[in-house]
Amino acid sequence: MSTDRSLIRINERDARPASRLAVLEHVWRRFGDDEAILKRGGLVAEVSATHYKVRGLSDTARLGDIVEHRSRSGNRRGEVVHIGRDDVVVAPFERSPDAGIGDTVFRRGPLAVSPHTSWRGRSIDALARVIDGGPPLLRTAEIDLPHDATPGALARQRVGTPFITGVRVIDIFTPLCFGQRMGVFAGSGVGKSTLLAMLAAAGAFDTVVVALVGERGREVREFLEDTIGAAAMAKTVAVVATSDESAMMRRRAPDTAMRVAEYFRDQGHRVLLVLDSITRFAHALREVATGTGEPPVARGYPASVFTDLPKLLERAGPGLEGSGSITAIISVLVDGDDHNDPVADSVRGILDGHVVLDRSIAEQGRYPPVNPLASISRLASKAWTPEQQTLVTRLKSMISRFEDTRDIRLLGAYQGGADPELDMAVRQVPLIYEALTQSPKDGPSPDPFSDLAHHLRGRHNADPTD
Repeated sequence: MSTDRSLIRINERDARPASRLAVLEHVWRRFGDDEAILKRGGLVAEVSATHYKVRGLSDTARLGDIVEHRSRSGNRRGEVVHIGRDDVVVAPFERSPDAGIGDTVFRRGPLAVSPHTSWRGRSIDALARVIDGGPPLLRTAEIDLPHDATPGALARQRVGTPFITGVRVIDIFTPLCFGQRMGVFAGSGVGKSTLLAMLAAAGAFDTVVVALVGERGREVREFLEDTIGAAAMAKTVAVVATSDESAMMRRRAPDTAMRVAEYFRDQGHRVLLVLDSITRFAHALREVATGTGEPPVARGYPASVFTDLPKLLERAGPGLEGSGSITAIISVLVDGDDHNDPVADSVRGILDGHVVLDRSIAEQGRYPPVNPLASISRLASKAWTPEQQTLVTRLKSMISRFEDTRDIRLLGAYQGGADPELDMAVRQVPLIYEALTQSPKDGPSPDPFSDLAHHLRGRHNADPTD
């Protein structure tokens, strides 16, 4: 079939109606693409600060479709977020709509991501466009369709193979397994990003996907180049949507990151997905939903936010039999240090455990500031040996006694010898806290229980009177 796209003149006076139709069909077939000749579009009818309405697409548009808006500044893209009888509501991917009444808008269909194995070591935006200044991205030949369904519950592999993160406090108190989804709950400025970078450097994974949603622009390079480092970045795909980008870009970034992770999982990789943070993703969902007129139901969050959260998070986890897995580390920015915030409460019920970062621990200079008493891993029993489980139970008991009696000891009401268990907690817990303190410069710990034992043994040998 010829691909010549030159114009063909039709002499209407010489051609009969039947032959005119045949010539038109011939031209259409020579182009090979109906979109090259016929484009179904609409016109902008109403514009607001975050959305605009288009008439003429209601009968063909679907939720999630990408549209192309032709404005004075050039072609811009947006997404259909609401469909009415007479018009559709479009949320632009740009920072501002830049739309005018009567501008033309054309439907482009669902967003295609089409990841490729060469994406490792690259940084992209929420629309899978390269942002690191490198060469254009290669894409798979397969047609990429939106992932609206999670793997079947009974078709998934079971979770039960533990791995070492290298972070002692995590591996001892809240150990993880491949395919687990763990939340890191923290207020702002407590050390959440540093802990996430330490987890991302774990050597147990074939591929790491990092989604930075709503992060400060100046911190992106620091996080990728310094905190994660060049060695770990070589197997990392970074999806970035900074805080100054539109709500649609922040809303799309986790989905793009999940599609990349799903691609590598289907290739048999053990994938680590780090999403920072799910709270800013929920804020973007709220902004888009309220712009379409959806009423709030809990602290300003519309009901659709609590529907979209499990849709995204359930896509992580073990894959089908014979494929890899997605281990997800999800950070939750706790607004005002309120751990009963609607988003935090909803996410906590979806994930397979949570690590709580305590501001008071950070203020004492103990990093990572993990509260072992408030943190839990629902799959810890699959990672601990019976001896380790007994030891961790004993450690938590001592830490609990130590923290519960802190005020009494500060007042001078504590006297040694009256309670042997409390005496042991007073001697041992400060040493345990020292052993759990770790920074990225210290490097990963290959055997956290042995490191803890060596630290305690060394301190006791240094102080024979203890």
